[in-house]
Amino acid sequence: MTRHRGGSPLLSARLLVLLLSADVFALCASASPVPGGANGQPAGSPPAAARPVLRWGGDSEGGAPFVEADPANPAVLRGFDVEVAALIAEGLGRTPQFVQVAWASIDASVRRGDFDIGMSGVEDTPARRTQLVVTIPYFQFGEVLTVRRADRGKYRSLADLGGRRVGTLGGTQAYELLLDAARSHAVVAVSYDDDVHPYTDLANGRLDAVLLDNIIAARAERRTAGLFTEPSAVAAGRYVVVLAPGQEALRDLIDAILLAAMRDGRLERIYRTWEIWDDSQAAFLRAAGTRAPSTGGGETAEPTGPLAATLRYLPAVLRAAVISIVLSCLSMALAVFVGVLVASGRLYGNRWLRLLLTAYVEVTRGTPVLLQLFVIYYGMSSVIRLPAFVAAWIGLGLNYAAYESEIYRSALLAVPVGQLEAARTLGLTESQILRLIRGPQAFRLALAPMTNDFVALLKDSSLVSVITVIELTKQTQIFAANIGSWVVPGALCAALYLAMSLPLSRLARRLEKAWNVPQS
Repeated sequence: MTRHRGGSPLLSARLLVLLLSADVFALCASASPVPGGANGQPAGSPPAAARPVLRWGGDSEGGAPFVEADPANPAVLRGFDVEVAALIAEGLGRTPQFVQVAWASIDASVRRGDFDIGMSGVEDTPARRTQLVVTIPYFQFGEVLTVRRADRGKYRSLADLGGRRVGTLGGTQAYELLLDAARSHAVVAVSYDDDVHPYTDLANGRLDAVLLDNIIAARAERRTAGLFTEPSAVAAGRYVVVLAPGQEALRDLIDAILLAAMRDGRLERIYRTWEIWDDSQAAFLRAAGTRAPSTGGGETAEPTGPLAATLRYLPAVLRAAVISIVLSCLSMALAVFVGVLVASGRLYGNRWLRLLLTAYVEVTRGTPVLLQLFVIYYGMSSVIRLPAFVAAWIGLGLNYAAYESEIYRSALLAVPVGQLEAARTLGLTESQILRLIRGPQAFRLALAPMTNDFVALLKDSSLVSVITVIELTKQTQIFAANIGSWVVPGALCAALYLAMSLPLSRLARRLEKAWNVPQS
């Protein structure tokens, strides 16, 4: 049947009607201007569609009071950073447009031009000022310790927490404070990817304290019962807006807008709305509001060269690499052991055992390993409270055991049936056949895919950082966040992964060559 390039007469008529309707609608719209203010802009100002856009990046996963979805309308964002961004956009004569980005990637994303400004609890640090263009601070916070109510008054400072586990968000000022306390007071620093699970782990007894911003701690106290935040701050910090290098002119305009908002009380009104206003904030805004707008980006830090930064973080990165390889080896050993049992059960077990093991394989392979790690570490914490490393070992081991079992089952089925029948004729039992004839040949066939799985497991070990295990990739991420660049940390991380995986591949090829049986 031939297809014609032209449409049917009925379709052409419908298109004509649609085009005429669109023309009439456009004429009506041009003849009826929108009254001032009806589109959300002040009267006399250009409509929002005609204004340039200010793209600002933030992380809505962090939640209130920074950026969160409005419970009444999830399509709408709210938070004090949302209002500050709108204030800046209004001062620039632009329309704010939010761009979702992981908090740890804000610096890298603004540098590559994904958005104009980055702000979502972005801390003012020396490394950040050397890598990016940074505005004056617009909010001051305190790094505070949160403990269980039973420990109220017991841990008032980091010095009181020697030998204790203290959690915080990785790549933050608080994490650097904990690393310093680890060297001076033997505090055990535990890094998290979010600011929610540290407090749930504290309530469950996995941690002895949490060190984070006071406004985050206040929210956690309302959300999680049985916690108490020490009133005195361990240290102070400030939030800033970050821009890409070369955006000094835009930075100066934003500085002037923020200073004006400090002086006329607009920032105070925003902070009071979100219940993050206190006496220290009032003193900070009074002092900051007396400054003249900066033309040089505020204080600058002494640049830290890539070599100096690498030497500083290299011991931690190497320790994380050791954790990765040890965890991968232990997990693979568990996967091989369980995989052999599952494969054998599916071949030699009764009907019900085969159904049960098949269900385990399909469920494990059909769900993300990340979900399995969360269930084992967090979901089962009310029944059994596993250490993070043990939970990571069990999670990765059982996940890969499902894949290994399929490799071993296929290898066992690949052994010629004639050999099995000959062994039975000679009087060997099924267990002897498996151990002496079928198993050794199947192992030789499974060796290559086993090696591939081990290399994949080594890379998948990077997922365990979600349950607070600091492995190689997570430590690299912290390294990159603190120096403001991924070039050196990324190259070092890749080199270490190659150094660990290439010898394994070479060893597997040698074993394959040594165990290869010539075919007659």
